[in-house]
Amino acid sequence: MARRKAFFVSAVFAAIFLNCASLVSAAEGIIFKNPDSSGQYCHLKFPAITRDSLFTGRPVLKDPSDGDIIDFYGPCDHDPLGKAEIDRQKADRRRQSTRRGD
Repeated sequence: MARRKAFFVSAVFAAIFLNCASLVSAAEGIIFKNPDSSGQYCHLKFPAITRDSLFTGRPVLKDPSDGDIIDFYGPCDHDPLGKAEIDRQKADRRRQSTRRGD
């Protein structure tokens, strides 16, 4: 009986830990994170920044269900709302508008 209780308690703690780990990742906006064997470079997936907020001082990520997902390969500490990503998405937006003639 004590063994069953210990297993149950361990299972509950494991579930709580895994839930918290995914919430932390979700809080950063990262949907998928797969590090390479060195742990320094990762394949990340995260939502793009909304068009309305991209050129403001407070950019916001799109809802992942919108389907506008960035596939990123680079440092594991890449911030989806960091300066480098904001600059990259601004440049992409400018390139798109130039091609369309906006």
